[in-house]
Amino acid sequence: MKFIVLIPARYESTRFPGKPLALIGGVEMIVRVCRQVAKTGFPLAVATDSEAIRERVEKAGFKAVMTSSSHRSGTERVEEAYRRLGSDADVVINVQGDEPFINPEQITMLADMFRRYENTDIATLARKFDPEAGFDALSDPNLVKLVMSEHCEALYFSRSVIPYLRKYPCEEWLSNAVYYSHIGIYAYRSSVLSEIVGLPESALETAESLEQLRWLQSGYSIRAAVSAHPTIGIDTPDDLEKAQNFLMESEVL
Repeated sequence: MKFIVLIPARYESTRFPGKPLALIGGVEMIVRVCRQVAKTGFPLAVATDSEAIRERVEKAGFKAVMTSSSHRSGTERVEEAYRRLGSDADVVINVQGDEPFINPEQITMLADMFRRYENTDIATLARKFDPEAGFDALSDPNLVKLVMSEHCEALYFSRSVIPYLRKYPCEEWLSNAVYYSHIGIYAYRSSVLSEIVGLPESALETAESLEQLRWLQSGYSIRAAVSAHPTIGIDTPDDLEKAQNFLMESEVL
């Protein structure tokens, strides 16, 4: 089974323009992502709509492919890059360009889901929510939650707290159930990737503003492996400071 990792990175961002080129410890964010992905040994390429990003990625020794600036999602950008590269990979792994601390083991975990389950359409990752973080953190709508079957199948993703514990007040939920947060990294069987980019937006996706609900509602299965590694996605300039602190702590460790 052949794998390829594609990293979508667009320059324009409402909350953080030029984000992929932001420096973390003196190194561009997108270059840090590439370095982490390269540790897996899988072929990789950055999918971008920016010549500046392409130039910096190639200067760092990695491959980049130019894609349209009109894509609605990273998934669409990844699909175009897969076609433009003429790749024959069976599985396409989508690592976000704002995950400079992605652990290589998390990427290989996704690949293993396809090796382990022949009928896997899409795979993603989850992480156990730390009860010490408290209910307010759990109920934050920016933290996407999911519930899974005993066979590692994602049943639903939500910005609301799921499951809802009817028999307990919310202050006791964290001591009476295990909650999982979603890690936004995906892998798709290449044939499935070409199908899902053509799907119309679904009612559940519109309601929750979560692209993966379009796939579930259309009948595709999503496997979810549980990772213990912390991740820091960078969406705003404020997040950049957190990333700098995380880098210093990691280097100390």
